[in-house]
Amino acid sequence: MNRKNFIQSLLGASAFISMPFSSYANDNDALLGAIKATYKPTKGNLFGFKASPIKKVKVGIIGLGNRGTTLLQMYEWLAKQGYCEIVALSDLQEKKVQKAADNLSKWQKKKPNLYFGDKNEWQKLAKQDDIDLLLITTPWELHTPMCIYGMNQGKHVACEVPIAYTLSECWELIEAAERNQKHCIMIENCCYNEEELFVLNMIENGVFGDITHTEGAYLHDLRAHMLSSDYYEDQWRLKHHIERDGNFYTTHGLGPISFYLNIGRGDTFDHLTSMSSRELNLSETAKRLNSPYTNFKCGDMNSTMIKTAKGKSILLQFDVHTGRPYSRINKVVGTKATHDGYPSRLYIDKEELAYWGHQWLSKDDYQSYSKKYTHPIIKKLKTISQSFKQGHGGMDFVMMYRLIRCLNLGLPLDINAYDSVMWSAITPLSEISVASKSLSIPIPDFTNGQWKKDTPLEIMRDI
Repeated sequence: MNRKNFIQSLLGASAFISMPFSSYANDNDALLGAIKATYKPTKGNLFGFKASPIKKVKVGIIGLGNRGTTLLQMYEWLAKQGYCEIVALSDLQEKKVQKAADNLSKWQKKKPNLYFGDKNEWQKLAKQDDIDLLLITTPWELHTPMCIYGMNQGKHVACEVPIAYTLSECWELIEAAERNQKHCIMIENCCYNEEELFVLNMIENGVFGDITHTEGAYLHDLRAHMLSSDYYEDQWRLKHHIERDGNFYTTHGLGPISFYLNIGRGDTFDHLTSMSSRELNLSETAKRLNSPYTNFKCGDMNSTMIKTAKGKSILLQFDVHTGRPYSRINKVVGTKATHDGYPSRLYIDKEELAYWGHQWLSKDDYQSYSKKYTHPIIKKLKTISQSFKQGHGGMDFVMMYRLIRCLNLGLPLDINAYDSVMWSAITPLSEISVASKSLSIPIPDFTNGQWKKDTPLEIMRDI
C-alpha cells in the first residue's frame, strides 16, 4: 500500500476531495493539509446534554461474541430492579444469539427479538420501535457505521472501544450525535475501576496539587487470543496487526487520564508524536504455532507522547505481543504527589527536601489514603459489583449501572460523544505519526472550543 492510500485509510475519503497530491508521498505539509481537510463544523452542544428520563431502558445488543456475552450479564441486577430490559439480540451466528437468549431467560421472563444470519440483520434491530439504547460490541471497523445508523433511527448508542476507526468517522459521529440530539457513549470500563477512581478522587481533593505528567498503557499479552482460530470471529483482531502500525488500543489508559486532566472540561489534547519498535514477538510465536498468519507490520511496542493545551504531557503505550504481566501503568505526577499503578503505589511529597526520598508510602499509610479517598461510586456499588466479577472484576457492572441510571434519571452521561471521539482519534493519528518518522501531528478540536470551559466531571456525581 502506498503512502497516499495508507493515509487515506486512516483519515477517510473526505480528506482527499479536491486536494492535489502529486507530491504527497514526501510532502508533510500536504499530509497536515489532509488531516485538516477532515475537519467539520461542530457546535459543542452536547456538553451537559440531558435526554428525557426513561423509566425502564429498553436495550438492544448487537454483537454477542466474548464481549457482548459478558456485558449482557451485567444487566441482570439492573433488570431485576426494573431499571432496564433486554428486548433484542443480534449476531451473525444463530448459535451465539440463541445461547445469549437462553442465558437471558434465566433472569428475564420476556423473550427478546432475535436477529441473525445476514450481515445486515442488525439494521432491523436498530429500527425496532421500542428500543431506547443500542449496545454495540462488534469488531472495530463496524462501530462508527452502527452508531450513526442507530442514532439516525432515534436511538441512544453505547459502543465498545474504539468508537471510531478514522478521523473522518470521528467527525461524522459528532455530526450525527449533535444533529439527532442523542447520547453517543464509548463504554470505557477502565474509567470505573477501583484504582483509577481512587486516584481520580485524590486528584479532585487536591492530594496531587497541579498535575504535570501522566502515563497510561495497554500492556496485555494477547498472543493466545489473537492466534486462536475461534476466540475472535475470523481472527479479526489479529488481522489489524498485519497491515497497521501504531497504538490500536488507546482508551484503557487514556480514558482515566483524560478525567485526571479535565480533558474536554478545561484542557484538551494539542498534538502528539508516536514511535513503534520493531516487530518480533508476535511473528515468532505465530511461526512456532504454525499459524497461517506470520508477517505483521505492527511493532511490539508503541509509545505515543501527547501534549495538552495547558502543557501537561502524556505517555501512552501499547503492547499486546510480548509475554509480560498485565499493566495499564496509571502513573500520575503532580506537584504534591505521585502514583504508580500495577501494583498501586503512592508517594506524598513533603515541604522539607530529602536527598534520598526514594520510598513509597508504607502499606499502613497507603491503606489510610485508600480508605479516605475510596471513590463514592465504589463505596456505593462494591457489594453488588462483587457478584459480577466476570465483568473485569466488577468494573463492567459499575459502568453499566452508571449508564442505565443516568438514562433513567435524565442526567448527562459520565462519558460524552466528544470524550469518545477524542480518545479514539489518537489511534489513526498515532499511525500517521509512526508512518511519518514520528512527525508531530496536530490533534483536532471536536468540541468547537467548548473544552475551554471549566466544568465538573460527571463521574464525580452520586446517582
